[in-house]
Amino acid sequence: MSADLFSQQPVYQPLAAKLRPTQLDHYIGQEHLLSKGKPLCEALDSGQMHSMILWGPPGVGKTSLAKLIAKLCKAHFITISAVLSGVKEIRAAVDQAKQYQAQQKQTILFIDEVHRFNKSQQDAFLPYVEDGTFLFIGATTENPSFELNNALLSRTRVYKLRELSESAISDILSRGIASLPGVEIAPAQLARLAQAADGDARRALNLLELAAELAAGESITTAVLDEVLEGYVRRFDKGGDLFYEQISALHKSVRGSSPDGALYWFCRMIDGGCDPFYIARRVVRMASEDIGNADPRALEIALNAWDVQQRLGSPEGELAIAQAVVYLASAAKSNAVYSAYNQVMADIKSQPSYEVPVHLRNAPTSLMKDMDYGAEYRYAHDEPNGYAAGENYLPEALKDQRYYQPVPRGLELKIAEKLNNLRELDKTSRIRRYPEP
Repeated sequence: MSADLFSQQPVYQPLAAKLRPTQLDHYIGQEHLLSKGKPLCEALDSGQMHSMILWGPPGVGKTSLAKLIAKLCKAHFITISAVLSGVKEIRAAVDQAKQYQAQQKQTILFIDEVHRFNKSQQDAFLPYVEDGTFLFIGATTENPSFELNNALLSRTRVYKLRELSESAISDILSRGIASLPGVEIAPAQLARLAQAADGDARRALNLLELAAELAAGESITTAVLDEVLEGYVRRFDKGGDLFYEQISALHKSVRGSSPDGALYWFCRMIDGGCDPFYIARRVVRMASEDIGNADPRALEIALNAWDVQQRLGSPEGELAIAQAVVYLASAAKSNAVYSAYNQVMADIKSQPSYEVPVHLRNAPTSLMKDMDYGAEYRYAHDEPNGYAAGENYLPEALKDQRYYQPVPRGLELKIAEKLNNLRELDKTSRIRRYPEP
């Protein structure tokens, strides 16, 4: 009988898995959680562990930390991926944990990508977290405030893991090189790999492993790294935390009149593969929300940039959006229209549905004319200076309301001056709509 070919093959294990730390002293990074005196370190030292959520970007050690906690607590470790598992796997894990509980043994149930579970799946853990069937550790790259149920959050403690520094990544890469016989790399190339990893240890080790294979037993050269890093993009999770953090940074840089900051975050998003049309739409929003009538050209420039992106595509279109971003950041700022719009919408939702004043109504039929629709309307172009002083265009109950308050910057300086002059004419006019009683 022939031998089983598959049984003769060693099981391949990625370098990142081989180098997973087995002792807390070997764990790199997250000093803000694991240094002496920090809450998680204190809990580990005291042996009084609790259920928790490990929140952080990919490759910062969430799974490794969960496994180390289980080892230090001498607990049975069960892991479930929320991407691949469902109710069946959850029930099996609970049954297994109950068996260990009956033997006076502690279980840690680790759920990777826990935000992928729906509400009912997340709720399924609650009774067992409550009664101590297992300690629950969830790992997520998404903000738990948005993705996890309040009931689950109230029973766990959230720990925010930070992306790894280039120095920490370099240390991890050095360990990786030491584990690869015959592989050598110059300090400059090591630093380049560490930078390319973008704070992700798993990515760093995967890149190193690929480079070692391409080098075929020789030193990892610049040419090898050029080939490995070709087409490389920085970490950018569309729809995830990093995505919203960067678009927030772009918007706030524009609002804060920092063209350098705005251009930096725009380029970071483009470099990460963000859809330029998404940014173009947001830039149009910024033009209205934060510049407004202080510089009406901003909206036109933003729309033109969007149009250029549609007509020319990449990379010409991105340059036009960059031009718009820099212009908006440099322009005079006003949120007067944005504030007025929000106030009017809030008033409309909270107040009665006032009728249109009779003098502002159109009268296309004889019946409407008989009802005096539009009878007292004053055609502004027939009035001195093209302005019907004393006229009112709001419902009577709101006659003195002033929603739009121009700011003393940019074109709104002149708009404010004009409106103030018109209001003075209203005060001195002998013709007053809704006169004071």
